[in-house]
Amino acid sequence: MTKAFVVGHPIRHSRSPMIHGHWLARHGLEGAYEKLDVAPADFPTFVRSFAAQGYAGGNVTIPHKEAAYLSVDRRTPRAEKMKAVNTLWVEDGLVWGDNTDVLGFMAHLDDTLGTGWEQAVDTALVLGAGGAARAVVAGLQDRPIRRILVANRTLAKAEELVRDLDPEGAVLAALPWEEVGGAVAAADLIVNTTSLGMAGQPPLALDLSAARPTAAVADIVYVPLETPLLAAATARGLRTVDGLGMLLHQAAPGFARWFGVTPQVTAELRALVEADLRSKA
Repeated sequence: MTKAFVVGHPIRHSRSPMIHGHWLARHGLEGAYEKLDVAPADFPTFVRSFAAQGYAGGNVTIPHKEAAYLSVDRRTPRAEKMKAVNTLWVEDGLVWGDNTDVLGFMAHLDDTLGTGWEQAVDTALVLGAGGAARAVVAGLQDRPIRRILVANRTLAKAEELVRDLDPEGAVLAALPWEEVGGAVAAADLIVNTTSLGMAGQPPLALDLSAARPTAAVADIVYVPLETPLLAAATARGLRTVDGLGMLLHQAAPGFARWFGVTPQVTAELRALVEADLRSKA
């Protein structure tokens, strides 16, 4: 029986077992997907030993993505670009790492906004400059978007992201946080990659009154499903993209690698996870 895992610290709130368990049942596969709580000090040893424990691989979540990047033997080009790993497996005796957050975010954008949405996006505004922002920016860079603005409260961190992902400064530009308000009016796509708006966190204070009526607003936060930012966007009649789809879509490549079947993100799966989120709200 094939076994996989999600590893983090803490890990009790992870919905990944629900997602992968649904796919295992849907495809009639004999397998298991387990939650593993591993402290940061023990994580490098875990990466070297999970195969000996009978696991084909697994997902990596907070706070281990950067440590996973440093601990694996080989990385995909995506992981190299992100400097973070969220998917592990063993191939020819070597531990490999990938980052599927890029695929997850872009697949959900395509699903929600429709094929070709990027043709109407000249300028994108990305809020935050952490690991999630890197995934979002890298995905947007693969589309014909002329300008991507990266705003962060610590400007130096936004500037570092821009240097890493666009050394020539051809598409990316760092933006001081105090200039975000003005950038909203020029943006065709606005993406929040910060934790602001998450349950237990203060809301993201962003005035959308100047936003273009054709703009789309995305938030990678999925607890709650409708963040204050998305609620404000909906109130203005703007298109919205929630954070749940990114979680669902980023899980699919790992499942395919460990269990040998490429799963689909369906309305049934989304409804299952939504119901769980609401029950614990």
